[in-house]
Amino acid sequence: MKENEFVVIPATEQHINCAEQICHEMAESAKARGTGIAKRTPDYIADKMMEGKAVIAMHVDGTWAGFCYIETWSHGTFLANSGLIVNPLYRNQGLAKMIKKTVFELSRLKYPKAKIFGLTTGLPVMKINSELGYEPVTYSMLTQDEDFWKGCKSCVNYDILMMKERKNCMCTAMLWDPEEKAKEIEQKMKEAAELKHQLDEERISKVTRKQTLLQRIEEKLRNSLKVIATLGITLVKLLQN
Repeated sequence: MKENEFVVIPATEQHINCAEQICHEMAESAKARGTGIAKRTPDYIADKMMEGKAVIAMHVDGTWAGFCYIETWSHGTFLANSGLIVNPLYRNQGLAKMIKKTVFELSRLKYPKAKIFGLTTGLPVMKINSELGYEPVTYSMLTQDEDFWKGCKSCVNYDILMMKERKNCMCTAMLWDPEEKAKEIEQKMKEAAELKHQLDEERISKVTRKQTLLQRIEEKLRNSLKVIATLGITLVKLLQN
């Protein structure tokens, strides 16, 4: 199986017929991991498709291959790329990374100022998030929207979460903050400008040293020519005498 056998695109109403199977695979995947996710209905998944807040991966033969959707919290200041699932037929093909990258780009396009976060126990997802620029954070840096945390009730670790007063749990929290990323870019640009200035100064210094060296060499040559000329005149006078 090759990556070019798949296409990852924004989901639309034409993909609604996949919603029920997507929900089924989400639930089965959660059971296999021994964790839980907020339960979603086919209607909920269909709504995400209709709203343009989901991406779907399709195999060239028309079979759905993967899915992920966007959820917003705290009046759109936070969002999560949730429900990442890959059809068991197409796992271990690098498809999860393609889906995460596409839904991340869609999220940035639709909500450029929102903080994008995730809670996961899966190491592969953590790795993908890290590659996208997410940073590990404490739970206090995530949305405090009660509706989001209610979604954890279906997780087998919900009691642990509540016992810890929502400060931590079995999941790792990761965050992509557009303001922090802007600051990082600004700092990198500043460092690049400083490095360029330093290199320019070093280059100018080297050129100056070379010019000075050439000037000294030229001065020595001129002096040598003067000496030779003086000796030549002296020799001519001696011969004439």
